[in-house]
Amino acid sequence: MVRPGALAGVRVIELTSYISGPYAGMLLADFGAQVIKIEPPECGDPFRGWGEVDNPFFGSVNRNKKSVILDLKTAEAIAAARRLIDRSDVVIENYRPGALDRLGLGYDDLRQDNPRLIYCSITGFGDLGPYAQKPGYDTIGQAMGGLLGLLTDMHDPKPMGVSLSDHLAGMVACNGIMAALYARERTGQGQRVDTSLLESTISFIGENATRYLEDRQIPSRATRTHSAQVFAFVDQEGAPFAVHLSSPQKFWEGLLRAIARPEWNDDQRFTSRKARISHYEVLQTELAAVFGTASRTHWLRRLEAEDVPASPVNNLAEVFSDPQVAALGLLVRVPHPKRGHVDLIRNGVRLSKTPTAIVRSAPDLCDHSAEVLGGTESQMIN
Repeated sequence: MVRPGALAGVRVIELTSYISGPYAGMLLADFGAQVIKIEPPECGDPFRGWGEVDNPFFGSVNRNKKSVILDLKTAEAIAAARRLIDRSDVVIENYRPGALDRLGLGYDDLRQDNPRLIYCSITGFGDLGPYAQKPGYDTIGQAMGGLLGLLTDMHDPKPMGVSLSDHLAGMVACNGIMAALYARERTGQGQRVDTSLLESTISFIGENATRYLEDRQIPSRATRTHSAQVFAFVDQEGAPFAVHLSSPQKFWEGLLRAIARPEWNDDQRFTSRKARISHYEVLQTELAAVFGTASRTHWLRRLEAEDVPASPVNNLAEVFSDPQVAALGLLVRVPHPKRGHVDLIRNGVRLSKTPTAIVRSAPDLCDHSAEVLGGTESQMIN
């Protein structure tokens, strides 16, 4: 039996597509909220079209939800949406600024009938300023917000293989919504919650941004690797692994024991952390030569014996064969009406009294229209 989640009894209406908004809604659903996803007729959320039927892209951010279709181009459907929202606690939307206001589904309209409503808007660049109406997508958020500049070689830029800004915006939105729910418990009043790809991305890189604001030196992908003494190597067969020495002297000393190079303690280039930062490239080259002489397994075993932070650089197949990942139960097998089951990744937090849960896979389009809308409203779905 699934125990009630932390947000049991909270009802969320989701007017979102693609990743940022759906991810925020999914996180709330994992915590036990009832999340009703309103989609347009025919194709629904465009993210459904990324791949085959029941594609994993859509499924990864839409579990635990109910799907309702409403054609918001019609007055009847807008009225049905408003009736749902009047009985709900939270709205999440990721339209361009002003789009839902023009339909009578903006915050100022909705709070008149539901003053306890928490209304979360996720945009590309915020709801004000010169970029407010620009189309915002993940890589643009990464690029404009400075994150991509910290992750790629600026002389040979490559986009990232993960939608970082989209997911960051979803996380920030979820945090804001939960804070607003807590505030409502004290005040009885709802409020508007705003974030964007740009805001969430810049706030995420606060460590690097604060460093820049202090000394006005523009950090690069290498800046933190040098100061944190972070390295990546390949073994004699090309298998990658990473070492993070950080600042404790004991990790440096353990590294020297692991690679049998005690004489480096007397090398003026490496005698202090400051010296090692200054001679990072030299140290990287020297270490790479050592680590290229044996297998990754050999080196990781020696590093572990000396308590040096190190890990293989895993591909996803290696991630899900790792015993630590298995011990944490991160992979969850969920029943699926067509495929028998789907494998999903559980929420990244564990709560002892009100645990998160995945109770259902992503819904088919319109799965719950009749159930949610009920009666004559079920005729308003298209």
